[in-house]
Amino acid sequence: MSIRSSLCAKISLAALAIAACSAPAWADEAADAAAIDKSVTTETIIVTAKATRSATAIPQSEIQKILPGVSPLKAIQTLPGVLYITADPWGNNEQNAQIFIHGFNFQQLGYTMDGIPLGDQNYGNYNGLSPQRAVISENVGRVVVTTGAGDLGTPSNSNLGGTIETFSSAPAEKMGAQIAQTIGSYGTSRTYVRLDSGTFGGGNAAYVSVARQRARAWDFNGRQGGWQVNGKFVHDSDSGKLTLFADYSDKIEPNEDATTYRIPATNAVQAYTPFTRPFFYDDLAGNRAYLDAFGNSPAAEGGNYRNYYSDAQRADFLGYIRYDAKLSDSISWSNTLYYHHDDGVGVVAGPLGQSITVVQAYLDPNYATNCKFGSNGNGALPGTCTTMTAAQTAALGSALYAATGNSGLLTRTTEYRIDRYGAISTLSLELGAHHVEAGAWFEHNSATQYRRWYAFDIANPQKSTPYIRPLNSAPPLFTQYQGEARVDNLQLHLQDTWKATSHLTLEAGFKTSGQWANGYFVIQPKAGSLSGLSGSLPSGKISTQRWFLPSVGGTYDFNGHEQLYFNVQKNLHQYMAYLGGGSLSPWFTGSQAAFDAFTAQGRPESSWTYEVGFRTRRSFSGGLISGLEAQINAYHVVFSDRLLGIPTNPGGIAGGAITGGTTVLVNVGSVHTDGIDAAFTLHFGRGFTLYNATSYNSSVYKSDYTSTATGIGAASGTCIGGFVVVSGVVPTCGKQIPGSPQWMNKTVATATIGMFEAQLVGDYVGSRYATFTNDTSVPSYFLASARIAAKLPEEMFHMTKAEISLNVTNLADTTGYSTLSIGSATNSYSAYPIPPRQWFVTFSAGF
Repeated sequence: MSIRSSLCAKISLAALAIAACSAPAWADEAADAAAIDKSVTTETIIVTAKATRSATAIPQSEIQKILPGVSPLKAIQTLPGVLYITADPWGNNEQNAQIFIHGFNFQQLGYTMDGIPLGDQNYGNYNGLSPQRAVISENVGRVVVTTGAGDLGTPSNSNLGGTIETFSSAPAEKMGAQIAQTIGSYGTSRTYVRLDSGTFGGGNAAYVSVARQRARAWDFNGRQGGWQVNGKFVHDSDSGKLTLFADYSDKIEPNEDATTYRIPATNAVQAYTPFTRPFFYDDLAGNRAYLDAFGNSPAAEGGNYRNYYSDAQRADFLGYIRYDAKLSDSISWSNTLYYHHDDGVGVVAGPLGQSITVVQAYLDPNYATNCKFGSNGNGALPGTCTTMTAAQTAALGSALYAATGNSGLLTRTTEYRIDRYGAISTLSLELGAHHVEAGAWFEHNSATQYRRWYAFDIANPQKSTPYIRPLNSAPPLFTQYQGEARVDNLQLHLQDTWKATSHLTLEAGFKTSGQWANGYFVIQPKAGSLSGLSGSLPSGKISTQRWFLPSVGGTYDFNGHEQLYFNVQKNLHQYMAYLGGGSLSPWFTGSQAAFDAFTAQGRPESSWTYEVGFRTRRSFSGGLISGLEAQINAYHVVFSDRLLGIPTNPGGIAGGAITGGTTVLVNVGSVHTDGIDAAFTLHFGRGFTLYNATSYNSSVYKSDYTSTATGIGAASGTCIGGFVVVSGVVPTCGKQIPGSPQWMNKTVATATIGMFEAQLVGDYVGSRYATFTNDTSVPSYFLASARIAAKLPEEMFHMTKAEISLNVTNLADTTGYSTLSIGSATNSYSAYPIPPRQWFVTFSAGF
């Protein structure tokens, strides 16, 4: 019996959350369940009461106030305990996006859109897509964030920490149209159009919408742009609700290059640390003058050399059909089928010399006997070479220069294909004081990753631009490797929510998590072209099943104003089935033997999350303050069997730079996390609200690890202290997780006066460690943004809505570091700059 047929046979609180600028309101479970798939039309941040969990629901109106067209992920950045940063103001650039929630990074969280799994948000596509590619920003009904442990039924195999759920808005009940046009800094133009049918034919409603965005990168002449189309149809009747949704997204994002910093800077190469590393595009003449005659970049710049361009091109189709059947007053059954196809490519066009160790292995006909060029050393005689002369190596370098297009440049791609389909089924029963839910999620994923290299022909530079897929322009010089993955996921859950008394609600349940993954390489790298590889890249199957991941929690409502809640839950992170490189993929270890050892001895990451929280909601009369909402949430997390990919070729970001390399994948012990989130919203008379959230998080490694591990378990069990690696032992014990700040504070002040509304947002991010040993850090920063909007007289324009708004990001034009790329135990890290101040004007209207 095949894996797929076998699986098909088997199928037979959390978050502290008050956000943005307006008042939270509590909703009971029934109201929350009824509203979960509907557009939130109020301007209220809803704190839902999912039995033992509280979660913040940020409605469409609040999302678009941050910035029209903003990513759903960036929309949650004002929440306590949440850090989301990226190099563009919309949060759309995925190459340098970074998110931490309670110390967990983006690959350790769960993501859904209308309940459809979106994968783990890895930049290298293999099991999903970003929320901004799954639904147009203006069509987001709300985003629900659980900063602790997500619901048992969340279809995700990566949610060690919280979950981020995005919901598309429902079709409008009345026929109409919406338009919005944004213009702004760096040539920004964003157009959004939506047409609603209104209710027709007895319970039917639909909409179709289109978004088009173009903007120039802020530090070089690259354009962000793309089209996105959404369509949604709903048929609602007494017997149930049928929903059909389709999304098509085709986008290009110009990437940024991080600057690598070394502490201490012991020579000129390490000391060269420019604040930005802009690409040369489209100054080809300037780029040629920058490189030497063999395509090598200036030696003094080291790893901080300049590329010609880099971008991410993604085309996605996502669709689902769902039927929510009302079998009786006490029984409902929801079934969903979904499909996702992705065709993507990540492109880097850069100096030939930086890729020469790969290129020579493929294009030098006498590679086995010739001297091997070092990185950025095309045409240079290696000091250890005795079989060739300087003239011979220069001639070889010139030949390789000509073979790659005579430009001194070479284009490297990672090309992706994803085909996922799955089913989600949930049965709900109301049995007196008990609400019982049972569900299943199954997904089959077929994914391919190619590493290809293309010539950059100086005679036809128009064929090598950020807006053309290299494979559509010319065949590759060579395909270095091609990986194929076939993955089946199965998750079952069962839970009971018991209304024990009018004040006390208890919830208990469990879920299972099973993954059956098969990875293999159709094309293997040539010997010498991939650092750290011994023989061939590994192929094989890894099956991981955990049949009991429990959860228990409860809420106690004292008086309708104050509530106490708690939750305890275990979660699991399945292995990454990514075959395009990547430090946490078992299929990119350096040999078949290493893979086989990991298959036999490795353990997936797991976590126990413990949370307790208290919240209050009060109204006052006769005073300056008319209302107060406040919450405090304390949590403790035990994160076990942390995985670390130790690079076999140190250098660059986590080793290897553009040429790549294998890793040694090992379990390196546990992390213990303790934290507190506290937030309040004050309502004053005359339309003024003030929101403030403070969070503290301490995530600490509990053991050192050995970087010279020969087995799978690399936790040394020691705690030697200091910053110096001693006999291969890296002193991480007692050190904080890098990249995640201990302290954050978010403030939002909003005032409404007549037709005008003004909003000021402040975001403080504390200092962050930049290495595993904490021997260096980047300083804290405070960013402010502002919005002012005016509602125009609707009757004057014969519209149902007319508004013009101005958004300004990074109001004080603060400089500093946003995303950190952390791959070193000590001495070095890479960082992206904070984008400069930018402004955007939006006119929106409804008919």
